[in-house]
Amino acid sequence: MPVIEIAGKPINVNEEGFLTKYDEWDEEIAKVLAAQIEIEMTEAHWNIIKFLRADFKTQGETATARRVQSVGGVPVKEQFVLFPKKPAKKMAYIAGLPKPKGCV
Repeated sequence: MPVIEIAGKPINVNEEGFLTKYDEWDEEIAKVLAAQIEIEMTEAHWNIIKFLRADFKTQGETATARRVQSVGGVPVKEQFVLFPKKPAKKMAYIAGLPKPKGCV
């Protein structure tokens, strides 16, 4: 697995650039990752990212957009507004988590 520098820290990533170690993530890294995919983080964005990180810790896998809606309370339409085109993939990327199952 490649190691790259993000926010001045060495970070393990996979071939697609997703973080591979849960504990290497922090909010500074998230800001850099968001900027790379042209997402300007707001409180609504952070709420989803925090939900994803907490859910991953208990479930052991990244929540899908449907789970973010049903358990996290954020409608899929809103997810598309906050994270255009591929929200589940973008949310997972910024949250420092693996792509959800079913994401291409």
